[in-house]
Amino acid sequence: MSYTHTVTVPMAWGDAVQRTREALAEQGFGILSEIDVRSTFEAKLGSDAAEALGDYVILGACNPALASRALAAEPDLGALLPCNVVVRRSKDAAETTIQAIDPRTMVQLSGNPAVREIADDADARLRKALAGLGGAGQFSA
Repeated sequence: MSYTHTVTVPMAWGDAVQRTREALAEQGFGILSEIDVRSTFEAKLGSDAAEALGDYVILGACNPALASRALAAEPDLGALLPCNVVVRRSKDAAETTIQAIDPRTMVQLSGNPAVREIADDADARLRKALAGLGGAGQFSA
């Protein structure tokens, strides 16, 4: 089982980040955190490391209703939240890649049947968000 869903789109970096936020919002996800990995590399490792990485941001996406259900079913799942969504583009790329964690990976760590139902719901929503981005791009699960 792959642990991410991926779509590659012919969008500029800024457009892809903005459109990803919008697609997630359409599926009930808000962004709790944002990590600009490129800037962190620049500050901690230098410009060569940042340049080698390219543009790279991690969005911590959360659907509050699903998170509430998940934490009620199994409080330890908080260690796996929020759902990470990566938007990345290497220096010379013509396309931007967007990847979301497959929430069903939580099921492998928990034997709780309620977690499976919640993960399936979150997975369907994340897949729909990515599919909406991939109009002219490629989607893989």
